[in-house]
Amino acid sequence: MEEPEMQLKGKKVTDKFTESIYVLANEPSVALYRLQEHVRRSLPELAQHKADMQRWEEQSQGAIYTVEYACSAVKNLVDSGVYFRSVEGLLKQAISIRDHMNATAQGHSPEELPRPPQPDFGRDVEAP
Repeated sequence: MEEPEMQLKGKKVTDKFTESIYVLANEPSVALYRLQEHVRRSLPELAQHKADMQRWEEQSQGAIYTVEYACSAVKNLVDSGVYFRSVEGLLKQAISIRDHMNATAQGHSPEELPRPPQPDFGRDVEAP
């Protein structure tokens, strides 16, 4: 073969080899650049979503605490029915005693009046 033809073929081979080395050397950096570009674009939105989720979680925890507290209060009200019945009985006894005292003060003899019921403390009260 002639020398110019050999030089041309040699130049083609070296050019192809140089191009292949250049592409192989730069391919990872291009991929990392694209990755960095993607992260830079999407990170603010992801950070906002994270902040929103944390705020919603805090609000949910507050609502859950409120509901649990309300349920506890309602349960305690239901359990306090025994005490309300006891107070009602004591009030009835107090009214009866007052009526008896008023009648005595108006001059009726104690024998003519029915005796008021004696208070029975603790009779209606049960342990919750």
